[in-house]
This record gives sequence, structure tokens and C-alpha cells, in this order.
Amino acid sequence: MGRTSGPSQYPVAVVGLDCRFPGAPGPEAYWRLLLSGAHAIGERPASRGASAVPGGFLTDADAFDRAFFAVPTADARAMDPQQRLLLECSWRAIEDAGISPTRLAGGSVGTYVGSMSDDWMRLSLAAPEGVSPRTGTGSGRSMLANRIAYQLDLRGPSLTVDTACSSSLVAVHLACTALRTGECDLALAGGVNIVVGSVLDEIYAQAGLAAPDGRWKPFSEAADGIGRGEGVGVVALRLLEDAVRDGDPVHAVILGSAVNQDGRSNGIMAPHRASQREVIATACRRAGAAPQDIRFIEAHGTGTPLGDQIEVLSLGDVFRDEQGVREWPLAVGAVKGAIGHTEGAAGMAGLIKTVLSLRHGVVPASPWSGEENPRLGLARRSMELITEPLALPADGCRAGVSSFGMGGTNAHVVLATAPLPAAPAEPGPGVGVFTLSADTPRALRRNLRLQAVDVAGRTGEELARLCWTSNRSRAALPYRFATAADGPEELASRLFAAAELETEYDERTAAAEEPVLAFAFTGQGAQYPRMTAGLYEGSTVYRTFLEEASKALQPYTVTPVHEAILAGDPVVHRTGTTQPALFAVQYALARTLMELGVRPAAVVGHSIGEFAAAVVAEALDLADAARLVAVRGAFMQQLQEGGGMLATRARPAEAAALVADEPTVGVGALNGPGATVLSGDLAALERIRAKLEERGLMCTPLRVSHAFHSPLMAPMLGRFERVASRIPAGRPRLPFHSTVRGRLLTPGEELDAAYWTEHICATVRFEDAITSLCDRPPTHIVEIGPKPVLSNLIRRIGAAREIPALGVCRNEDSGLRELGELLAHLHQDGLDPAWDTFYPDAGKQAVRMPAHAFSTEWRSWHQQLTTAAPAPRPAGSPAAAHGVAAPDRVRQGVREAVATVRGGRHDELDDALRFYDDLGFDSVMLMELKYRLEVRFPELGELSMPEMLSSLVSVESLIAYLSEQLIAAVAR
Repeated sequence: MGRTSGPSQYPVAVVGLDCRFPGAPGPEAYWRLLLSGAHAIGERPASRGASAVPGGFLTDADAFDRAFFAVPTADARAMDPQQRLLLECSWRAIEDAGISPTRLAGGSVGTYVGSMSDDWMRLSLAAPEGVSPRTGTGSGRSMLANRIAYQLDLRGPSLTVDTACSSSLVAVHLACTALRTGECDLALAGGVNIVVGSVLDEIYAQAGLAAPDGRWKPFSEAADGIGRGEGVGVVALRLLEDAVRDGDPVHAVILGSAVNQDGRSNGIMAPHRASQREVIATACRRAGAAPQDIRFIEAHGTGTPLGDQIEVLSLGDVFRDEQGVREWPLAVGAVKGAIGHTEGAAGMAGLIKTVLSLRHGVVPASPWSGEENPRLGLARRSMELITEPLALPADGCRAGVSSFGMGGTNAHVVLATAPLPAAPAEPGPGVGVFTLSADTPRALRRNLRLQAVDVAGRTGEELARLCWTSNRSRAALPYRFATAADGPEELASRLFAAAELETEYDERTAAAEEPVLAFAFTGQGAQYPRMTAGLYEGSTVYRTFLEEASKALQPYTVTPVHEAILAGDPVVHRTGTTQPALFAVQYALARTLMELGVRPAAVVGHSIGEFAAAVVAEALDLADAARLVAVRGAFMQQLQEGGGMLATRARPAEAAALVADEPTVGVGALNGPGATVLSGDLAALERIRAKLEERGLMCTPLRVSHAFHSPLMAPMLGRFERVASRIPAGRPRLPFHSTVRGRLLTPGEELDAAYWTEHICATVRFEDAITSLCDRPPTHIVEIGPKPVLSNLIRRIGAAREIPALGVCRNEDSGLRELGELLAHLHQDGLDPAWDTFYPDAGKQAVRMPAHAFSTEWRSWHQQLTTAAPAPRPAGSPAAAHGVAAPDRVRQGVREAVATVRGGRHDELDDALRFYDDLGFDSVMLMELKYRLEVRFPELGELSMPEMLSSLVSVESLIAYLSEQLIAAVAR
């Protein structure tokens, strides 16, 4: 919804930024350059045209991580380097805002880019034979903003602004306006300039605007014109109230802005004092800032005697202090003295310098050339140049940024120091899960090293916030690293170690799109005093769910179950308490994982574990399950003690034969190969044990109070069934692999009173249930219980041997660390958890972390494109004599055309490659392919695209189609 009242009521927060300027490959390097007071003007690279005039030039401007953005080679070669730079810069600015760029896909995000250069288009059109559909998408200023929106799938307004030198600051103004009117929720505003040719140098020289030494000397007595520079910068913007509400980091605040035009002045290229005065005054008025509130101005700094004088006069008109209200002179700086005039990016260079100055509380001295121009009269106008670092007030201040365009479009922005965030509760040392990903193993290792260096300098109090920021701001790409840590030293060590693993990430496949998980709920015997106490103390989510289960059990227990568990009382080993306690723990663990985004696609439960499994599968509600479990445990405890259970290596058939002669003994559980449990009368078990040991089969008596899942449970069945009959029957909504039936329940089968009654004496057919689960195998099995009991059994079952079995808890000390390790494992394998749930509120505050380091291996600059002439037909061949191409000529012609369109070498193409699935062709590429085939085979005339489509399956099918067409052409 748009804001209808005055713009000044809706300040805009700069929540993220990134930039590259001469001598500064990133924001921190830019800040160091500015603080140094040095300039980055140097010799012009040979790739920047014929002019020998120095300037400020980017290194690696030809590099682009095309694979990261999934841009085909041929497309990347055709792309204006300005598009490439903006893509990488936009990605990093979004990350700096604490947002994963992939989360913005499909969202209302605006894209506003300032630029004034069409050099790439001009050079691309210089060779008509090289023109292709990519010439339109790869160059032209309109595509600068649209390329960002397309690649990142941003659905808000998208436009490139060209007002010459003021373009990028006008883009900021338009972005702020769009945010205030509700056209978008987040906006990217940027500017870019790359010098590709020398045409503009010649224009500046002929107009008398070029500085002979390439140095820009604003407000200096030696000022003699423009020194050109390159650069790119992007800021991510949100309404301040939205940013504060969502806890976004805020670099600085834009209070107001204005744009106007000189109109008819002293020449279309000449500045206009009245218009400059008015745009500054209007911006201040919209910002609610009185002239004396502005501490410093980042000036346009025309760098010519006339332009500097008019700018000073217009500033004096607005800020000159006739009544002595100002406490200090208006400080004036100009970044062009350090990096040159970056033209379409000039306003962004000044804006980012100002944002960084407000954030750091100091304005760097500008690298002035020579003495101040005395004719400007700065002192008598209450102004001074920033010749040494200017400390800003501790409680913040306001500043202005000006940018004036050749042609008369002026822009001014008023900024303020970011408001101090409400002091959050200190999380203290805690556990976090640090995540990082990349598109290739090599890129992952490169970024692991970068992050390791940063983490090594962090404090323990920052750890949770740093980890939360990594979860929130980093896209989940195919090759992933994740680890739980409770200190920066440990985390840094793990990052460094992972970065040195040269083969692990290469050999491991990329993460699956989404793991398919099964929950396996532990049975009786896994309990112990204070089980999950560490998790109860460390996780408010787990605590909430354990107490919820305890409350549901309260009507049937003397002491609240969670209190009995945490008290360390051995009573948890008494059946009447054991079963409710295990159920409560399993319910709480499962619900905690589900809140964290770890959701099962299927469930299986071992004995008492089936009740919690039934709740997760929505066949029982919590209250009904609690009643059944509590009554079941109480009735079992009331049975006469004296029975036992015997773990044996007997095979199922062998065990069945042994118990056939002992009516008081049953097969309690078939857990897997060599893992059979017999249950029943102690004397009878001793007789069976003796027989098995005579056969060399090891037996181990289990410490139990009763003979569970045996005929000795029969006395309680009637009583239990009467209680169970009052509980509604339910059908699982998730695949439920029953350990009573030893298979997947069919869609019509219910968990009713008969099932739960049969459950008491029935054999636990765990091996069969797991084998059934593996008919459609999950990618992971997560054991839900207070310690890993089932995982070892699962690994012994043939069908599940290759499936990772993961636990949540190991012992009473297991807490957030172990939970974090589980999340880290699953995230590395493709899961994207609901990370916010893992951290306490105090840990959910974004911190700055190094941006993604893109690959610089792939490089491309402007090349003269030519289209190969049709291959000559072999002389003397019968086919050539009749105008029919030989098969080799068709094959080579098709391959070369495909390679020209797609990029790469024609001799590396496999004829079996499919155009859509393997080569990634789209409609534009197909039309270009059609054109290039017509050039190579002129005897065919114009090809019919509808006819071609059925043959555009693979390279081989296209070769066959063209061969037929050539034969038909001769026959005509």
C-alpha cells in the first residue's frame, strides 16, 4: 500500500551495499583508499581504447563468474561488462543486507540503475556480421537494470536512468520514491561506468573539458577538467520502519531527495546556479533538515573553474550563515579527486562514500590537488574543504550528496546517521550453525578461506549472530558446508580445515534439491534419568513441547512427567513412568524438528514409539495418545513381575521353532539379521538360552521389569481394550510403516482399539517395517529418542544399509550442539531448515560478514565477431556437382553454427546432445541458429521454423533434417 503523506515522514534505510572502484575491489577496500588520502589514477589499459590519457580504471573488469549466474558462454561474451559488474555487485549488496538473494525471487523488488555509456553497443554494431539476437540483450542501457531483474527474478519496477553524470543519484531518488509509494518493498539502486572506447575522451577534449593529466582537481586552483574513472556501486534500500521492524542492518538513512533541471541556461552543458540551489534546498526541506543541520556535503566537484564556482555559489545560497547560527563551517569533500569522474556511477560513488562516513563516524580527507581556489571564497561563505579527517558528532549527524548531469539534470540526497538499534539482550557464548555454499567445489573452498579469516577475529558473543546471519543471507547453493560450533576458534578451525580438503567436495555430489526424511521412534529401553535435560535447558522450543506433552499426561500421572525426567529420579525405569516419559520426549523431539523445518515423509515406531509416530502422522491427537500411553504403562506395571527378555542371534524361523514348545514365551522383536529378542517366563527363557548356546549362538539377558510383547501381557488386554475403544480410530496422513504388521499400512487401514490392543503382545517386526520403508527409500532416517538405539539396528538391515541414520540426542548433556549438528548434516545434504527457530531472540541480529567471492577465471572483452563463410564443396565429388552437400559438410556446418550460438568449440560437440535439455537452447537461440544455418547453406533459402521444430531434438536429428532438405532442393 502506498504512503500518501509527505515523503519526509518515511525515511529510507540503506540496508546493504557493495561497490568496486579504482584501487578498491570492495566496500572495505574503498574505505581504506578514502582514509589513506591517496588517489587511484593510473595508466590506461590497452583494452580501454586508443587514448593515452590516464584515469581511474578497474582491474579484472573483463572477469565474470558466468557459471554462478548460469549464463551461457556465448551470452556472457556478448554481455556489456557493465551488466556483469552490476550482477555481481547486486548479489553482494543483497547479501550485505542480510538477505539471501534467492529469497527475493518473484518478490516486489525494484531495480534502478544509472548509466550513461553505450560504448559496448557501439562497438558491437561496428561489425554488422557479428550482430545477433544477443547484441540486443547483451548491450544497450535498458538491459542494465533488466539483466539484474531477469537473473534474480525480481518483479518490481526495473529501469535504467540516463541523466548523464547524475544518473545513479537520480536512480536512488526514484528508488526511494517507489518505496514510499508502495511500488516495491525493497529496491536496488546502482550506478555503473566502464570505459570501453575513446569517443567520450575525444568529446571532452574537443569541448575543453578534459584534464590533460587525467586527474580531477575539484575546488583547486589547478582545476582543469575531467579525469575519467570506472566503477560500479549498488545499495539495497528499504523503508526505515520496515527495516527496523525486521531487524535489518542499517548503514545510514536517506531522509529526503530531490531532482530538477537547469532548463535554458548558459548552454546545455553549463551548470545553473539557481537550479542547483533549488534542488539542494528542496531535498533539505523534504528531509526536514535546516541548513545548519547539515554537517558536510559530498559535492559533485565539477573540476572546472566555472563549474566549481557555480557549485560553491549555490551551496552558499543554501547554507551560508548570515545570523551566526552554525557552530562550524559546512565541510565539503569530493571523491572524484581519488577515483576520477565515474560518470554514470559518480553519484553512487559519492553516496557510498557518505554512507560509509556516517557509519564510521568520520569523513576522510579528499586528495586535493594543489591549493584551494581562492576565487571561490569558501571561508566567507561558511564553508571549508575537508583537508584532514573530519570526526562526526557521536550522536550522529546529517549530510548531503550532490550530483549534476551534463545536460542539466541535478540531484541531491540528504542522509543521516543510522539510528542506534535497541540494545538486544546479550546472547552470551552460545551454539550456532554456520552455513556457506557455492556453485562449485572450488568456489566453496575459496569462500571458506575468506570466511575463516573473518571468523578468527570474532568474539564468542558474536557467534550466534554471525551464524544466524550466514543462514539468513547466504543462498543455499548446490555445494554446501555447514557445521555447529560453540566458539569462534572452533568455527575458524573447521572453516580452515574444510577449505584445505581438496578432494572431499569434488568427490561428493551436489546437495539434493530436498532430502526425503523418515522418522524412526525409539522403543522402551532407551530411557535414563535426566534424558534430554541439556536440550530442555538450551532450547525454548523443545522445552515448550515437552511441557505440552507433560500437561497432556498430567491427568494420569502423580508427578508431572517432565519433572520426573529432569529430577534424575530412577523412577523413569519403572514401566508406569517409562512409557509416558519416552512418549513425551519423542513427541517433543519430533515437534521441535518439525518446527525447524525437518519434516518426515514417513514414520516408523519401535514398540512404544508407535504412539508418538501416530501423533506425528495425525492418526492420534496428543490428548488421546497420552491417555493410551499412560493407561498402557500403568496396566503393565500392575502385572506380576518376573518375566524377562533375551537378546539372541537366532534367525526368525529358528526363534519361532524354539518358542513353539514354550507357551509362556514369544518372539518379542525381530530387529534385524542376528537381532532377535525372545520374551516370556524366566525359567522358559533359561531353557531356550541353553539350547542356543549349545549351538554357538550368543545370548544376552535384558534388564527389564516385565516380559513385554509376550504371552505374559495377556491379563491386561481386556482392560486396555475397553479404554482404547473410547478413543477415536484414526488413519495416518503420512506413510505409516507398522511394526505390528511389518509393512506399510494401506490407505484404508485404521489405528483403532484392536490395533493398539494387538500391539501389546505382538512381535515387534522392526526389520520388516524398515524393509518396507525402503521400498521407496528415504534419503535419511532420523531417530527420535533420547539416545541412538535404532540407528545401529538400521545399519544392519540390508535394504537400509546405505541410508544415513542420524540421531538427535546421545545423553543427558546433549543439547543445542547436537541438534545443530543434525541440522548441519541435513543442510549439507540439501535441506533448508527454518533457522530462526534454532536461535534465541538475542541471537537473531544481523552482523556484517564478507561478501561472496566470485570466480575471476572466466574472462571476456570485446572481440570482432565474424561469421565463417560457407565451407567449399569438395571439388569433383558427384554430390558437389549436383549442388548437394556431402554428409561431412552438413555435419560440420551444423556443429559450427551450434557452437557459434551456444559458445565453445564445434569439435567438442557430441551429435547426441539435445538442444533443450543438454545445450540449454531457448527461442532466441533457436532463431539465431536458423539464421546462421541459412547463411551456411544458401541453397536452402529461408528455412521454415515450424518445420524445423520437430527436428530440433538433437544435433544429430538436425543434421538429418538438413541433409534431406538439401537433397530435396537439388531435386527441385
